Amino acid sequence: MDTPLTNMPTSSRHVMIVAGEASGDLHGANLIRALLEKNPGITVSGMGGRELASAGVDILFDAARIAVVGVFEVLSHLKDILLARKILKSEMLNKKPAVLILIDYPDFNMLLAKQAKALGIPVLYYISPQIWAWRKKRVHTIARLTDTVATILPFEQDFYRQFGYEVEYVGHPLLDTVVPKASPEQFKQSLNIPEENVLVGLFPGSRTKEIKTLLPIFLESAKHLHDHMQSPITFILPQASTIPRDLLEANGLSDLPADLDLRVTTEDRYTVMAACEAAVAASGTVTLELAITKTPTVICYRVTNMTYLLGRLLIRNLRFFSLVNLIADQEVLPELLQDQVQADNIVQHLTRMLEDDVYRKNLDDHFTRIHEKLGNAGASGRVADLVLEMMGHGR
Repeated sequence: MDTPLTNMPTSSRHVMIVAGEASGDLHGANLIRALLEKNPGITVSGMGGRELASAGVDILFDAARIAVVGVFEVLSHLKDILLARKILKSEMLNKKPAVLILIDYPDFNMLLAKQAKALGIPVLYYISPQIWAWRKKRVHTIARLTDTVATILPFEQDFYRQFGYEVEYVGHPLLDTVVPKASPEQFKQSLNIPEENVLVGLFPGSRTKEIKTLLPIFLESAKHLHDHMQSPITFILPQASTIPRDLLEANGLSDLPADLDLRVTTEDRYTVMAACEAAVAASGTVTLELAITKTPTVICYRVTNMTYLLGRLLIRNLRFFSLVNLIADQEVLPELLQDQVQADNIVQHLTRMLEDDVYRKNLDDHFTRIHEKLGNAGASGRVADLVLEMMGHGR
């Protein structure tokens, strides 16, 4: 059965791309834009969200329907996950793209890679799964089922090399995207925030579960910090496109005291980050974005107890859970885990970030070194060159 499938003619100008989460959707979109700029005749289909759609990708399945975290959350979305896999496999069989681009999302994507291998479709894995954190033996599966792996973290190349595999380190794509569109002064003016006000950002995440778990605690922290600070303070809450306003209202926003100045904004997130003098954020890509904008941040991670206990069994030797500290290989930013995510703890760290000048200067120096470790801008273009080479169009 495999032989006739493998001998199917490849569509030499068609590419498939699969991204399962918001960050993958963004980085995939920038990759596709770079690819189409280099070769406008290429067509692209796959799974993703509005970013990939805006880049010109024919979206076969909306990734938001299966963007969940945790074993038990995955089980509740199993029907959609199976449907997405069926649709994408059918697309591979019918169009046989010249290259399949997979972005992170390993449990879903490795099954697609296996199907692509059976069809003779070259596979590029962009943004390698974090197998250095858990299930390290998966490195052999990735090497067997992919043709090229493009890594974005500086230590990943050495990780693969210790197992005898060579990968392409392309630098971090956030260096291409984390560019504020306005100065902190301009941002304050746009929201009529007094120039002397201290700005503190609240970044509770872009998923419903994160909002329900973290936003009430973040808002309680804002109340405590407001009572503690001598200087006037404004809190900024960026509203993710995936989060409706009524969800924010239902999780504490409607219960704030009248004298607490909190602004919900949908303005450019990187402008918001750069304007903040400190922030509290859910663990994830946002913490690295904040580090690139040199914003001192308290990092919080809180999931269901069952998901956490299962994770502890799988991840035993990891010193840190945030990308910022993993890249720095030391605790640069404070990490609060599970029951540590409490308003008093958050306020303690935020107060130090706002009031201790020596501490702030040390953080700034660490941010500079982290930025240097991430490599140079232009990751999207470098990955686009890899795709073209795999398609036979040369670099």
